[in-house]
Amino acid sequence: MTLCIDCPVSATIRCKKAGVRWHDGPRAGCSTPDGASMFALAGRQCLLFSYTVMQDLDFAEIVELIRKEDARYDRKAYTFVRQGLDHTVKNLKKADPARTQQSQHVSGPELLEGLRVYALDQFGPLAKTVLESWGVQRCADFGEIVFNLIEYRVFSKTENDRREDFTEVFDFDDAFVKPFQPANKQRPGPSTTAVGSA
Repeated sequence: MTLCIDCPVSATIRCKKAGVRWHDGPRAGCSTPDGASMFALAGRQCLLFSYTVMQDLDFAEIVELIRKEDARYDRKAYTFVRQGLDHTVKNLKKADPARTQQSQHVSGPELLEGLRVYALDQFGPLAKTVLESWGVQRCADFGEIVFNLIEYRVFSKTENDRREDFTEVFDFDDAFVKPFQPANKQRPGPSTTAVGSA
């Protein structure tokens, strides 16, 4: 059975519980300029890796449904990615105001960089420890979370967005540990200057 309805969040919950599938093609008046699917909720639109506006209860319920199928990641990891995306979009618009008038598309590497900055801002030197406690040990894990949310229509994507976009963009030690290590200071070594005889 294929469904094509107007309330992505509550409908996703009902569809997944009932074991039915979504209509995956764009609908009339409901597609981005480049043909990617776009969903509307609460008067706002969701483009690509931007999340739809929803009740926190709905999001929590969707995360629980995801975790019944894929229990690798703590629910807090999903909340972090959702909030990290918002943080990333805001920072990208600050850095390039012209993006405000353009598509809100965020690429995989851009999102990963935003999540790196957001994790350091939120958790400081404990960032790697916190993420690993949620099951997130490498960049690819963020990609798995993103695509789980895409499957449940919390995020959407273009045809060009792939899981591989999240593969080892940075190393977690380099991203979250090294910034807090003391700078290496060169210790004076033995002198190589020959000592002349008297």
